[in-house]
Amino acid sequence: MQAMQHQMMGYDRAITMFSPDGRLLQVEYAKKTVRQGSTAIGMVCKDGVLLVADKRIVDKLIIPESVEKIFEIDNHIMATAAGILSDARVLVDRAQVKAQQHMVNYDTPIDTMTVVKDVAALLQICTQSGGLRPFGVSLLVAGIDNSGTKRLYETDPTGIFFEYKATVIGEGEPEIEEILVKEYKDDLTIDDGLKLAIKAMSKVIDLKPDENRIDAAYITLKDKKMTKMPKEKIMQVLAQFKKK
Repeated sequence: MQAMQHQMMGYDRAITMFSPDGRLLQVEYAKKTVRQGSTAIGMVCKDGVLLVADKRIVDKLIIPESVEKIFEIDNHIMATAAGILSDARVLVDRAQVKAQQHMVNYDTPIDTMTVVKDVAALLQICTQSGGLRPFGVSLLVAGIDNSGTKRLYETDPTGIFFEYKATVIGEGEPEIEEILVKEYKDDLTIDDGLKLAIKAMSKVIDLKPDENRIDAAYITLKDKKMTKMPKEKIMQVLAQFKKK
């Protein structure tokens, strides 16, 4: 009721206008957009990092390969998103340029935290500048740094970011997070992580055993390069958790 009153009074018409109780309503609307987006899960595993995303293809005429949900930032860093994917592409493009500039300037691969801080800075600027709107997207950024440290970060439209062992964004976030809290373990392998992610998705959202529905990618400690999970592997796991 109070939020409705604030809308009627115009506190949501400008990104720079605080409501009387200290809220930026446009930013809150952006976070709601993320919660309506397709699900994405990230995990730090014993042997690397893993991202699993629901591509949510609703039109049978769409070519599945044209729907990209997991993006390569650099060989050793990848990202996925929930929310407005066109917004995500702008942030991913920025991150890719940042990674290449770092390599040219310093002749060394960029670390994951530097990429995340740069993206988060842009997200934050769009919460305090008139004439802009917040990015309607959250990103999961996973990578393995030069030191061999496995990293997983989550950003949101406010520009804040946190590091996680496992996290989820998008549709069904509270329910899937509850499953991850109960079942995630530090010694999970990438294969175990894939099974847990698809199991959690299957319990919460309507997942049909379609090889084009799920996108998954991983980076191992051994080679530090992003690799797409084979469709055959994804189908095997999907079949195990098919809803009866």
